[in-house]
Amino acid sequence: MEKEYKGILVFAEQKKGNIHKVSYELLGKAGELADKLNVPVYSVLLGPSGIKAGELIYRGADKVFYVEDDVFDEPEELVYKINLEQIISKIKPEIFLIGATSLGRSLAPRLAAALNTGLTADCTGLEIDEDGKLIQIRPAFSENILAHIKTDTYPQMSTVRYKEFDEAQRDEQNKGEIIKVAAVKPQNQLVEVISELKQQEVNISDASVIVAAGKGLKKAEDFQMIKELADLLGGLVGASRSVVDDGFISKDFQVGYSGNRVKPKIYIACGISGAPQHLAGMKESEFIVAINTDPSAPIFNVADYGIVEDMYKIIPELIDEIKNKHTV
Repeated sequence: MEKEYKGILVFAEQKKGNIHKVSYELLGKAGELADKLNVPVYSVLLGPSGIKAGELIYRGADKVFYVEDDVFDEPEELVYKINLEQIISKIKPEIFLIGATSLGRSLAPRLAAALNTGLTADCTGLEIDEDGKLIQIRPAFSENILAHIKTDTYPQMSTVRYKEFDEAQRDEQNKGEIIKVAAVKPQNQLVEVISELKQQEVNISDASVIVAAGKGLKKAEDFQMIKELADLLGGLVGASRSVVDDGFISKDFQVGYSGNRVKPKIYIACGISGAPQHLAGMKESEFIVAINTDPSAPIFNVADYGIVEDMYKIIPELIDEIKNKHTV
């Protein structure tokens, strides 16, 4: 008997016409799952005209539902929810995947409630069991266990953190269909952008080098020292939750379970003890250097190199050493 729900749908998030890379990661995983289920992969894109929707075909989508309208210029969750609910109700995918971005985390629960289905947030793994059901894997209890979750209702919905899976390989030989869908617009404008406070977008998840500071940082002005080292290494600064909570730096730079997940080639942890929530966001970095005065700090358990010393002594020495090398 034909299943009522069939196929895997991936939400392709965009901002200012640029597709978020987490969409390509989800398409890569969706392709793996679809092969096991022998079902097609769909993608849904909500955005203004001019977005290169064909890129989603090159990354593995069999069909792309492109809801093309300027109403999606702003990330208004209620407008997104109304339109996604209509598309999902029509195509009836058995699995729906959303990136666990700021928009995705806010949008997904609203959509799940509207569809009367379950939702597993911040998944780190997705598998198909012997019955063809989606196994949604996510850390629980500060990463001490991995919970394996099944959803009895359809679609089976999950949000997945950025940088969790590899991007789908790009192949311009892939064939697929782009289907234009008319947008459903609210009668009244729900959100008005008065001004944009950020002048530069920061995405530390894509950085190859991160120099991060934690409780060992005494005052906000001392982030200049951290930034100088990061600049010399061609990287960006990062922060633990404690210094973000203290107002030293914005949440854009926070690394950890409630911040950004990062996988740089080099991660230098300065004055960071290594709470489980922080380790969850950076422990898969290729090379980790830890600087801390406490030799028993948990950060040393994941570090490739550990320096038991005051960061205020070590970082200026590193800066001078790098500058001297550049002038030789």
